[in-house]
Amino acid sequence: MRPWPAVTALLVAAILGAGASRWLDARPAPPVPAPAPAEAAGVLEQAADFALPAAAQAALPAQIAGVPVPSLAPMLEKVTPAVVNVYSRQTVRVRNPIAEFFGMPGGMPQERIQQSLGSGVVVDGVRGLVLTNYHVIENADDVSVTLGDGRTFEADLVGADPDTDVALIRIPADDLVALPLADSTQLRVGDFVVAVGNPFGLGQTVTSGIVSAVGRSGLQGLGYQNFIQTDASINPGNSGGALVNLQGQLVGINTASFNPRGSAAGNIGLGFAIPANLAREVMRQLMAYGEVRRGSLGLDVEELTDYAREALDITAGQRGALVARVYRGSAAETAGVRPGDVIVSADGDRIDSVQALRNLEGLLPVGQQVRLELLRGGRRLSASVELKAQAKEIDGGEIDPRLAGATLTEVPERFRQQGLVGVVASKVAPGSRAAKSGLQAGDRIGQINRRDVDGLPAFRSTLADPPSDLVLSVARGNRFGYLVME
Repeated sequence: MRPWPAVTALLVAAILGAGASRWLDARPAPPVPAPAPAEAAGVLEQAADFALPAAAQAALPAQIAGVPVPSLAPMLEKVTPAVVNVYSRQTVRVRNPIAEFFGMPGGMPQERIQQSLGSGVVVDGVRGLVLTNYHVIENADDVSVTLGDGRTFEADLVGADPDTDVALIRIPADDLVALPLADSTQLRVGDFVVAVGNPFGLGQTVTSGIVSAVGRSGLQGLGYQNFIQTDASINPGNSGGALVNLQGQLVGINTASFNPRGSAAGNIGLGFAIPANLAREVMRQLMAYGEVRRGSLGLDVEELTDYAREALDITAGQRGALVARVYRGSAAETAGVRPGDVIVSADGDRIDSVQALRNLEGLLPVGQQVRLELLRGGRRLSASVELKAQAKEIDGGEIDPRLAGATLTEVPERFRQQGLVGVVASKVAPGSRAAKSGLQAGDRIGQINRRDVDGLPAFRSTLADPPSDLVLSVARGNRFGYLVME
């Protein structure tokens, strides 16, 4: 392997921390490594250390001039018992760099218990199922749930889907109150909604607002997106909590807030929730398979540039995703999609970019029928595509013997949105052929023989005719280099 030149790290932390509601910072940030979990969770740890006095309460009269005063209290009395506090604990190994420098015993790795918190929603009282965010329980060694009545239970993980930030856990509790899931497609901009959660570890808190937007996407670092946007206050610790309508039905799982000045500036009314319909489908698949099985069109697309528009005789300003490659035996090939086609809509949703198509594709299950609108040679066509299963990992040795011992997986979607493409060597067996060539677990392969590969299908296709020399472009931590596979 060639020497690794030091370069700026490629990952930008997009999550405040496991257990904290995510904050999206609009300011451009230098690409630095993601913070260690202990740093990321510091805000919540500090917040939980303070015991605040109970807030003063003001009571309105029951009636004014004989007319009952509207109140959310009756609805919330049914909702709040179903919203729980979720505590996660993780053991991390830390070093004391000063002690290490002087050769003192403290320089040896030490274990530290890191705790963080978030919220969850009971969705099945009989089976004890609780929906929360993946980032609330990410990398946790154990998770506990505290109910509104004070009972605490250790939780078991049923399954999680990092790319939609949904996790499903189970608690062995009786007499649970569960929230019914609404049809979130019926939400309209302007509908009143209420957020319930545990911000900053203060205890259960209710905020209200309206639906500001639906189908929101394009937020960097948050995986596949179809968010409900609301101005109901969502703060760190609200993650995994409930967004409900005025009927007390669950319309969304609160997951993130946006502030151009960062979380220290407070909430500015830009909160995002995962729609109930998406959470329901993820939960169904986690219960059935323990994972989410996504459908795939089986093609690679590129941005539609001015040069491509001119070459393809497409009207200036037309938006879409240009099909660069259609994989053999894929759903797209079966439907007649060709390289050079421009996808302009899918199931009636406009496709303005590569990311828009990837996002839509990632939210649909295997077997889903999708109606694509295409531009081909100046003509508008339509094609019906039935999505096929996409591989979550492949055995490198099945593609090329020089990769034997390596297990390859996709780059998580939240990192792809930051420009990190390729495939990840998630496992490399010690002593294997791949290991002897220098490949290590965690390496991200971005190119094969200087040809870009943006995922497993492209990786497999590029090696369909094995080259005589196999050189991988590899990113490892904040270093970059090349490996010649022997």
